[in-house]
Amino acid sequence: MTDRRRHHDMGGLEAGPVETNQHAHEPWEKRVDAIKALLSDDKRKLVTTDELRRAIENLGADAYERYNYYERWISAVTNILLEKDVLSVDELGRKMAEIEARQGNRAL
Repeated sequence: MTDRRRHHDMGGLEAGPVETNQHAHEPWEKRVDAIKALLSDDKRKLVTTDELRRAIENLGADAYERYNYYERWISAVTNILLEKDVLSVDELGRKMAEIEARQGNRAL
């Protein structure tokens, strides 16, 4: 049997030093962290660590490489909420259109 790595499995590969310096988080990154914390807290229990890991690993090689840490998180959380029918594709699309329109108005 062939031992084939998935795109997220980087263990043992040459990758250079790990950057351990703290950086200032963007406001949207803080919001993603807060959303994940709220959805996984003891009250709601909508997203588990294992589900988040699975959803991140299932993003696909292209998205996994292109997205940063918090983009992976929010994409994975979105997919989990869609899977669980917590929100619908229509709801998500309407909200995204609303935000895009609001941002477009700022440019005027």
